[in-house]
Parts: sequence; C-alpha cells; structure tokens
Amino acid sequence: MKVVFMGTPDFSVPVLDALVEAGHEIAAVYSQPPRPAGRGKKDRPSPVHARAEALGLPVRHPVSLKGAEEQAAFAALNADIAVVVAYGLILPQAILDAPKHGCLNIHASLLPRWRGAAPIHRAIMAGDAETGICIMQMEAGLDTGPVLLREATPIGKAETTGELHDRLSTMGARMIVDALDRLPTLTPEPQPDDGVTYATKIDKAEARIDWTRPASEITRQINGLSPFPGAWCEAAGERLKLLRAEPANVDLTPGQVQHTQDALLVGTGDGAVSILTLQRAGKKAADAKTVTQGWTPPDRFS
Repeated sequence: MKVVFMGTPDFSVPVLDALVEAGHEIAAVYSQPPRPAGRGKKDRPSPVHARAEALGLPVRHPVSLKGAEEQAAFAALNADIAVVVAYGLILPQAILDAPKHGCLNIHASLLPRWRGAAPIHRAIMAGDAETGICIMQMEAGLDTGPVLLREATPIGKAETTGELHDRLSTMGARMIVDALDRLPTLTPEPQPDDGVTYATKIDKAEARIDWTRPASEITRQINGLSPFPGAWCEAAGERLKLLRAEPANVDLTPGQVQHTQDALLVGTGDGAVSILTLQRAGKKAADAKTVTQGWTPPDRFS
C-alpha cells in the first residue's frame, strides 16, 4: 500500500521499520519539528525523523496541519492509508479524510481504558494486570475511534515503563503490518461507553515519593515513572532517582532504611519496598548492590 507514516519518538521507529520491511511504499514521513537538545541546545531531529532520513524517505515536519496549504500537500500524496503512532499533533478532519482508507492509529492500551497521552505509565501506576495494543480507525475524538485489532499482554511484577514501552512498540509494529495485510476483512468494533479512562500527561510533581503511602503504590510509582521522569527522594540532602522496586515483607517505619549485603529496603506506610535499581546524582543507574558497594545509605530517606 501507499502509506503516509506519522510518528515522532523512539516508540514509533520499529513501526516505520516494519512497514518498510513489509514492502509498503512510504509516500512521506511526518514528524514533529526538530527541537533544541543537548548541552549546545542545537536543533535535533526526532528519532523518527532521523530514522526516515537514514532510510532515504522524504520527511515533513510542519508545526501544524490546520492550514489549507499543509492539508493540500498531504492530500496530494494520494495515499492509500496513513499510519499514526505517537505523532503529537492533532489531525484535522481534512487530514483524516484524505487517504483512501483513512488513518490508522497504534495505541498502547486496551481501549477504551487509558485514552490519551501516557497510557503505558498510567497502566503500571494504576496496578493494571495487563495492557496491550489497539489498532484503531482514527476519528475527530481523542482515541475514540473503532478498533480493528487488539492484543493483550500481562504486565510483569516489577516491569518498568521503559521495558513495557519496548515490548508494546514491537507488538504494534507486528500488528500494523498484519492489519494492513487483512484490511479488507477486518470489521471495526466501536468502543464501549463503559470503562473509559484517560491517561493524562505525566507531571513531574508526581515523581516525588511520599514514604507514608502504601508499599504497593510506591512500587507502582517507581516502576511506572522509570526511566522518565524517574521517581525520586532525598537521602541526607542528596537526590536519589529510584528506577525499579518491589514490595518487601519487612516491618519498617516510613522512610526508614535497612541496608543489607544484597538489598536496600525502605519503610512505607504499610511495610517496605525493596529498591532494585537506583541512580545517585551524577552517577549511572545500577542495581542496589552495586550502588551501595561504594556508598553507605543514610538511616532514613525523605
């Protein structure tokens, strides 16, 4: 098929690769404009932009798609379909209607649960047992369109957002190729009205750990915010980023630290958590045993 691909972050790159490997003609790649990044704050292309250029594909990065000129340029591609995954711009109706078979979105949740910007983070932070990928026919509403394909996957006990992100990206890449192959035979299923939740964008204010909360909530906060923005606390005035945890069957007071040869345990409102991976300021992330070989934690985290 003649495909317009629309995506921006790392999550979208395996999808672009899969479409190319499957032999689809990529008429154009749309991505967010380059943004200032790094110490020099020079404009850096998005991961999708960089990958598309490496593949020799034409890249467009408009600031908006609301203008008549941009909409005409999109329509002139005469695409069979557009594949959209974490693009980051709202698609006006003229864009949605331009491809022969419309626009398909790869969404990282089991819709209608977790519509919106941060479905992977929110699924882990809420303690969901499973999540998945939906291939959805796009319409004007926020992730409201009918679903063509869905596939569920369990969320691991100590799985982080980073790990789940990579698994779901691979799933999405496989499923969109399948969806395009089977498109004439797929029946769009409207999303039910029951069970709708919204995955609001992660606010950095959510990252500070309150040790008086239950161990299960703190565990989900740490794993759900890993690697970015990273849940954090203070240890004797030093900021620590905590990147993986699991509940521990130990009786400690909130914030109390118990350091053994193999574990770093911190008390919570109803027990403790075992910190499996962490990062000290100016250091690389590592497992708790490695970090504490050259550092003695204080008696209490705050």
